Amino acid sequence: MSKPKFAMYWAASCGGCEIAVLNIHEKILDVDANFEVVFWPVAMDAKYKDVEAMEDGSILLTLFNGGIRNDENEHIAKLLRKKSQILVAFGSCACEGCIPGLANFSPIQQVVDTAFSTVSTDNPENVRPQPSYDMPEGTIHIPTLYPVLRTLDQVVDVDYYMPGCPPESHQIAAVIDLVIQVLQGKAQLPPKGSVIGAGGSTVCDECKRKRNEKTIKEFGRIQLMHADPELCLLEQGIPCNGPATRSGCNARCPSAGAQCIGCYGPAEGVVDYGARLVSAFASVIDSNDPAEIDRILDGLVDPAGQFYRFNLAGSLLRAAKPAWKSGD
Repeated sequence: MSKPKFAMYWAASCGGCEIAVLNIHEKILDVDANFEVVFWPVAMDAKYKDVEAMEDGSILLTLFNGGIRNDENEHIAKLLRKKSQILVAFGSCACEGCIPGLANFSPIQQVVDTAFSTVSTDNPENVRPQPSYDMPEGTIHIPTLYPVLRTLDQVVDVDYYMPGCPPESHQIAAVIDLVIQVLQGKAQLPPKGSVIGAGGSTVCDECKRKRNEKTIKEFGRIQLMHADPELCLLEQGIPCNGPATRSGCNARCPSAGAQCIGCYGPAEGVVDYGARLVSAFASVIDSNDPAEIDRILDGLVDPAGQFYRFNLAGSLLRAAKPAWKSGD
């Protein structure tokens, strides 16, 4: 009897999700023992035509990491949706857009100009990527960039969401164990649309730092602050995103003396991540004077990056459908 099929794809992301899967160490052998890996371009030789030839629904589980930035990403997302029984938005980029989604603040031409024309780029002839190019062997094509980056569920139907930048390896291992138990008839899958491999609370609930009176008179960068190693970072004026961020990472960053930056995405019940953070940050300011409050909030050097670093593309500020194709 053949094993169920497994696939994984890397779209608009950094590749950290692929590494996180390998970081489950010997647990990766359980994947090999229980699944036939049929498509994983970063780890094996695989062709799109091979996937296209498969029967619809023949892949049991696909982990799709990365947002949809170009026409190739969209094509493969729709192809894998068609061929997969279970499609998981794997990692922050697929779930929320993550760092690549911050480019939605800029027109696509500005994004390209920044990549090919700034002082960090050696491009004396001002070469730009072209959608197609004629070679002696024939015409070659490269993916065409879209005006904005979209999350996976803005393009296809998604069964489950697994957040994290990247997901924690122990969470990945736990999800793999669950799927194997389901295959063995020992467990059931959670309801469609569930967040898996993460907690149901906030990073603050996992954080062991003490919380006292909230009397902030200024916000500042952690590199310039002499932070108390035991006190809540936000209560020391260090902008920490723990109050709005989903648990599941064991508060690794605050435990190590760094503020939470929100890579596990909005906590359960948070409609808009940035709006929740604005409320949380405002709650620690010790002032009723509008001018002073403005001065304190001005200490947030990069508000857009602070509030929407990982989830701009999936937030209430996401681009409307007409912008997906207009390029405006």
